[in-house]
Amino acid sequence: MTSSMYSSPQGRFVAGTFSPRPGPGAPLRMLRAQAGTELRLALRNGEQVLLTLLIPIVLLVGLTLLDLVPLPEPRVASVTPGVLALAVMSTAFTGQAIAFGFDRRYGVIRRLAATALPRWLLVAGRLVAVLGIVAVQMVVLGVIAAVLGWRPAGAGPAWAVLLVLLGSAAFGALGILLGGTLRAEVTLAVANVVWFVLLLAGGIVVPVAQLPGPLAAVASALPSGALAEGLRTVLTTGAPPGLTPVLVLVAWAVAAGLAATRLVKLR
Repeated sequence: MTSSMYSSPQGRFVAGTFSPRPGPGAPLRMLRAQAGTELRLALRNGEQVLLTLLIPIVLLVGLTLLDLVPLPEPRVASVTPGVLALAVMSTAFTGQAIAFGFDRRYGVIRRLAATALPRWLLVAGRLVAVLGIVAVQMVVLGVIAAVLGWRPAGAGPAWAVLLVLLGSAAFGALGILLGGTLRAEVTLAVANVVWFVLLLAGGIVVPVAQLPGPLAAVASALPSGALAEGLRTVLTTGAPPGLTPVLVLVAWAVAAGLAATRLVKLR
């Protein structure tokens, strides 16, 4: 056999001559593999499961059955939107910030950046994994709330999907920004403190309307307050969420995303 059998008239090898075939992988296949890996690692992390599922479930059941916070009846209708917002914040912000910070510390991000995986696919894979976890949260919490007597209004769930996507983008960008700029230990402390503060004073457990005036104004401008109040509106009335919470979430997502592209470090 001669080399002419494997080459074209122009002197190049015919496609398929070599196996495996060299060249970059298909972007969708790489995205699926990266997102699947991130999702499996997150679900195997006991602390992550505690943060993303157990705590929201305990708050949903506890605040519904126990009169710890003055809320209108039925209590489950007031509690569920805030708990859904908490679940999004726990996964997209706190969990993402801590995971990204420790991945930087142990050199995981730097090693992944040196592979054939483009940086945008690295970030996209993490965000798709976040959306996968959020989807599991929404289903589990929705089923438990339904058992407790929750019945969302009309088109509320459809509007809620839009708000959850915007909230995931805003909190996800903030989580990557925090985990990509501070040391892992500092990220761990700051992310947990922010989670606790937003839980109590960010419009999640206590609706913005029941907070003191200045605090209510601040909470309504935060992604936690915008997401929780938007979910309360759409799931209680079935009406669209209104322009203010949507603009607040979009503004936080854009601002944090732009800051992350400039400030995030790989090591």
